[in-house]
Amino acid sequence: MEHLHRDLKPETGQVFLWRHAAVAGNQPGQGGAVDAERCAQALYRQRRRLLALGVFLLALAGVWRLSAWAAEGMQALLADAPSAPVSRPAESTPASAPAAESWELTLVNADHPLPADWQVQTVEVAGGERVDERILPALQQLFDAARAEGLYPVVASGWRTGEEQRQIMEDKVEAYRQEGYPEELARQAAAQWVAQPGTSEHELGLAVDINPDQTMGTGQELYDWLLEHAWEYGFIKRYPADKVDITGISNEPWHYRYVGQDAARAITEQGLCLEEYLGQT
Repeated sequence: MEHLHRDLKPETGQVFLWRHAAVAGNQPGQGGAVDAERCAQALYRQRRRLLALGVFLLALAGVWRLSAWAAEGMQALLADAPSAPVSRPAESTPASAPAAESWELTLVNADHPLPADWQVQTVEVAGGERVDERILPALQQLFDAARAEGLYPVVASGWRTGEEQRQIMEDKVEAYRQEGYPEELARQAAAQWVAQPGTSEHELGLAVDINPDQTMGTGQELYDWLLEHAWEYGFIKRYPADKVDITGISNEPWHYRYVGQDAARAITEQGLCLEEYLGQT
């Protein structure tokens, strides 16, 4: 005798029919009792499986929810955290520029007169000119290097007093008058070459006009060499031809200013004038 039973398929949980044949020789009624017992055991096992599956799914859901809470908490913490400062490069003053109060970087021009408390100790060099004694070692090294290349520089002009600067300006104005310039135009023309008293670097004692010994070489050879090598000794060409609109002074290939080796290197490599280097344009 065959009996049809409904049960859950263990692997998929689907309902299916299965057949059970009564064992031959069993007495009527005995097969039904056995089948009922087996069916009850199968149902019990299935319930346990379903219960275990339910517990697993609940645990998985709990883990997922905890993960979600953790993620939300982290986002809230990040939202409340202060923003990191943004680093911005300097816009005007090069990062390599030393402090402007360094004596060798004192700026003197038409907009920055000689400091009222400026003091200078001068020393005489060959030819009778004087310079700030602090620049003498570097100046000597510069001249020695030039002589080693067959060039013979001399200091044509060094430190000047305010009175000497005024006289030089008046002499220049007079020269333009002699050429027929009206007074106002003569002074304007002179100012392109000579600084007003109190605004000249020569009054600092840190600037020199370097010309060649006329018996030993030409000016252009010396000026070319200075342009290439002066920075190695801390000097810069102070008034380049392409910076007249900033310096206010026409191109002077002979006028060199001591600024120190670090500044001279930076100024030369970056193609700057002193005003640009100090951010005073």
